[in-house]
Amino acid sequence: MSEKERIGRLHVITDVTVQSRFSHEELAEMACAGGADVIQLRDKHLGDSAFIAVARRVREVCAHHGVTFIVNDRVEVAREVGADGVHLGRSDAAIGEARAILGASTIIGASAGSLADALRVDRAGADYMGFGHIFTATSKAKDTPPIGIEGLVDLCSHVTIPVIAIGGITAENAREVMRAGAWGIAVIAAVCAADDPRAATARLRNAVEQSSR
Repeated sequence: MSEKERIGRLHVITDVTVQSRFSHEELAEMACAGGADVIQLRDKHLGDSAFIAVARRVREVCAHHGVTFIVNDRVEVAREVGADGVHLGRSDAAIGEARAILGASTIIGASAGSLADALRVDRAGADYMGFGHIFTATSKAKDTPPIGIEGLVDLCSHVTIPVIAIGGITAENAREVMRAGAWGIAVIAAVCAADDPRAATARLRNAVEQSSR
């Protein structure tokens, strides 16, 4: 599997705050079955011990489906559970620090919300960047306006690593996002808050595949 294939085009971020019907493990199972390439586990409220236990179970789900498993934020947890990668927010550990802890083969992604952020992430040695928010996000409030398609096009022309677009992305606008130059998309509410997370993931998978034809 190539590095870009490991990074994947469809990232589903599990979330138990935008909905409470499903656990992280259940969301991961449905998203994997629906065609996700990557599952990112994010939970800002669980303590480390509880988070590690959840992470181990989600990793098992991903391993069963052959899907890349990424831990949000917590570098030490990613190492502890043998995750495929870690995703760092703008206030999380430095990319170089995470690389030193996790090693060269671990995927490291990092968030960027502006061209300046993106160039910093690119230079720092991340394997991919999560860039957004592209549209108005429904999973959490934002202090800044959406970047939009034009902003995404401009950003993609300035960086060398794969761009995973995030923020308000749905099956209806995913093709537009991909055709703007993004390598892939990341979603939260579009899957986690859907009536049927597996079917929602499948619709996103179809949109991503259609955009590359």
